[in-house]
Amino acid sequence: MKEAKKRYTKAELKAELEAAGVRATVQRIAILGFMRENPVHPTADVVYDALCEEFGSLSLTTVYNTLKLLVEHGLISMLTIDDVFRCFDGNVAMHAHFMCKECKKIFDMEMPREVAEFAQTMDGFKVDEVQLYVKGICKNCNIDKR
Repeated sequence: MKEAKKRYTKAELKAELEAAGVRATVQRIAILGFMRENPVHPTADVVYDALCEEFGSLSLTTVYNTLKLLVEHGLISMLTIDDVFRCFDGNVAMHAHFMCKECKKIFDMEMPREVAEFAQTMDGFKVDEVQLYVKGICKNCNIDKR
């Protein structure tokens, strides 16, 4: 059975922004909410398209600047798995990513235990982020090839 999608209240999102030292504007709350509730690894254009009707005053520049701000404060991460697109991820827990070369979708994958343990045992170093990207053909595209 598919797990129900977590919905965040504006109060929860506002508190998360403020705890990170980010002023909680209506647009920032909406963008963080979209990132938390839609694990699709969107580009800034996708975030803008999803929110522009709800927020008539929202500009693509505001979306780009807000995503950059959220990355800087550790609330989301930026993926550079592809040479063309910068994607963003609302899941900041340590995990790996798989990108399908056919459909271009990005999937969250469990981080191999060995990599996670290695990152925690680097004597004298403080690891803030671990990026593991795997590229290939996803299950759905691989079935279509048969």
